[in-house]
Amino acid sequence: MKITDLKCAMLGSSPVVRIVTDAGIDGYAQAESWKPFLKPQVLQLRDKIVGLDPTDVERVMLHIRHLGGFKPWGAAVSVVEIALWDIAGKAAGIPVYKLLGGKQRDRVRVYNGGRREPMTGFSPEDYARNTAAMLALVEGFTIVKQPIGFHGRMEAGVADFFYGDRVFSGQHGTHERGVLTERGLAHMADCVQAMKEVTGDRAGLALDCGPGWTVGDATRFARAVEQHNLLWLEDLLSGDYVPYVDADLYAGLTRSTTTPIHTGEQIYLRQNFKPLIESRAVDVIGPDPCDVGGLAELKWIAEYADLHGIQIAPHGIANGLLGLAALVQVCATLPRNFIAFEYPVGEPDWWYDIVDGLPNPVVRDGHVGVPDTPGLGVTINPAKARKYLSPEDSSFFD
Repeated sequence: MKITDLKCAMLGSSPVVRIVTDAGIDGYAQAESWKPFLKPQVLQLRDKIVGLDPTDVERVMLHIRHLGGFKPWGAAVSVVEIALWDIAGKAAGIPVYKLLGGKQRDRVRVYNGGRREPMTGFSPEDYARNTAAMLALVEGFTIVKQPIGFHGRMEAGVADFFYGDRVFSGQHGTHERGVLTERGLAHMADCVQAMKEVTGDRAGLALDCGPGWTVGDATRFARAVEQHNLLWLEDLLSGDYVPYVDADLYAGLTRSTTTPIHTGEQIYLRQNFKPLIESRAVDVIGPDPCDVGGLAELKWIAEYADLHGIQIAPHGIANGLLGLAALVQVCATLPRNFIAFEYPVGEPDWWYDIVDGLPNPVVRDGHVGVPDTPGLGVTINPAKARKYLSPEDSSFFD
């Protein structure tokens, strides 16, 4: 079998990759939404992989892995890797998880991720209402993650939250940075208290926090919420779209508190997880298969983390339904350091009409069942999807 073409199209706001072979077997994968710039980046990989055997996944990856980087620049390489596994599974007539070593679980735990109720404000009461609404969702989530701090506009919605002016006006505060005021720290502690009064011990609570905190503020906050037994505090110092790791700073923070510390969604390749893992700089890592280099890369990282007593909760909030399928396949194979992955949804809703193979309901009791169908277990229906292609992508399914 040989690769004959590599295509990329925008379906809604999501870049979708299709690898075509001379055996009539196609592989699909989907990158995080809102990355239209990925299309030319994917297409530049075409000439490097055409003519290769797609079932020799690692051999193909040796031709392109060096062309990726920290989020978002590793996404093109990552989704090609996932599409290769889809082909390999279809060619062998087995699900991808069997090619990755076999499953350890028949269903995979997820947390709310892309399935959110909109926040109406940033008061403790707003957080309590929103948390209650998410616990009432039909998916039956057993873990809820909430944005706080510089993640999710709190720095714009709470007066005198931090010292300094907003730099990235109009965006959510992922890239803001500064010293928090005493009022800001106390406000967040009150919000956590309000959320825990809702969850009690019936659901786990995690917080997506930044990045952008100082080590001192992060330490004070982590210690202040120790009594609440949070699952993790995510991306306090570096993280989403930050092109470095800060393992030494994380190590000091992690050793200063019993609250678990989490990061890693922006990191590309196993080599860049080494300082976090080998120094036990964090308690939980969160690689995204659509940014870290793919499914095999994520599994390698998870196993290495397990050897060092570190847990894993993969990122994936905006990876769409093909990304959901990929996460289910790889997370079924992970060691027992796996906690849950971040649940992506189909946006717009018509995605649910163009993808075949999804369970109904997708999530039951906070888990997604692991399918036994070949490849990723789902596929795009070309007949239904064509009408959502732009004119320039009209030949994507040809």
